[in-house]
Amino acid sequence: MANFRTHFGVALGGGALAAYAGWQASLWSFNEGWPLAVLTAFGGILPDIDSDHSHAIRLIFTLLAVLAVIAGALWLQSRLAPGPLVLACGGLYLGVRYLAGAIFKRFTVHRGIWHSLLASLLCGMGTAAMSFHLLAQPAPMAWAQGLALSGGALVHLLLDELYSVDLVGSRLKRSFGTAFKLFDYREPGNAVLWLLLGIALAPWLPPWPTLLALVNRGVASWL
Repeated sequence: MANFRTHFGVALGGGALAAYAGWQASLWSFNEGWPLAVLTAFGGILPDIDSDHSHAIRLIFTLLAVLAVIAGALWLQSRLAPGPLVLACGGLYLGVRYLAGAIFKRFTVHRGIWHSLLASLLCGMGTAAMSFHLLAQPAPMAWAQGLALSGGALVHLLLDELYSVDLVGSRLKRSFGTAFKLFDYREPGNAVLWLLLGIALAPWLPPWPTLLALVNRGVASWL
């Protein structure tokens, strides 16, 4: 399978190219474009969050821990004195980075639900919803950010499938078909839970016509 550097590098390159193309097509400004490249690169390593010893899971949970500390500090700074605030932020970091990470490892398996089209889609939807409501991004940009994350995840899945083809020996490796799949066929119950999550998330998404308009503008710019 492709390694961390390959996943990250290819997704970052593809994201930078897409961000540049969208900028040239006046879909977004330059300053709005570079975060899309970063999100695509993040999506490029996201499916390996279920690999217990990968660079991806360490990096992702470190980033989540830092974000938890920032959010916690902003929320608690008016409620706690400096000393307790530092302790609370330290606890948040350790809790997310190590405790949440350990729990996540316990209940996930490599190339399970996270290596699927369903997970890629729902992660993009979640990104769009958070961008729209928490970061107050305009609907077109919120959708663009969700598409960027999902696009990076799809790049990851495609690379894993390409690396499972042995061109020298003209054969398919045992890992072929385990990455680019609709859902984890071994655990259909997980797919049902993810679908329910998607239904619950739907009311929080930016307006759908905005997504269609963004896609139509993107397609028109290539014609």
